[in-house]
Amino acid sequence: MASASPQQPRRNIELKARIASVDAARPIAARLATATLGVERQTDAYFAGARGRLKLRERQGLPAQLVWYARADGEQAKPSDYLLVDVTDAAALKQALAAAYGVLVVVDKQREIYLHENVRIHLDRVEGLGDFLEFEAVLAPDEEDAAGYVKLAALSREFAIEPPHLVASSYSDLLLVERSSRG
Repeated sequence: MASASPQQPRRNIELKARIASVDAARPIAARLATATLGVERQTDAYFAGARGRLKLRERQGLPAQLVWYARADGEQAKPSDYLLVDVTDAAALKQALAAAYGVLVVVDKQREIYLHENVRIHLDRVEGLGDFLEFEAVLAPDEEDAAGYVKLAALSREFAIEPPHLVASSYSDLLLVERSSRG
């Protein structure tokens, strides 16, 4: 019996910024969009791991996904390597991962998703943190990182993203910092 070959990690170039309001950013995203993918309610449970980040993403009305990604923290646009695995039994997988690794933090958000060519524009309202804009330039296997950086720079200008708006870390890290500051 032949087994399926393992998938290769995919790559994107990402940028995250804090914004005053999803409502204010929505008209810009709609104007730039080549497609609109709608609104998702997402709950991401992050698990302890030795390399990168591992989360189980549960999406209201959609299949869950196990997501592994490796990305350096930093405020500028940066590459992220990732794997997505569709999950048929999210509750059982979550129970097993929580037993094995423990749940670090849970991120609840409402995400509006727009596409601008190969760039995913996310307008995120994150519970406990506020409103954010995230770009993910999804690269083809033979595409150079530079192409993604160019597109994110252009989109940053469209949304008037300035250096003070940029966010260096993941929502999970921001929530962990917030939790520790509250004692």
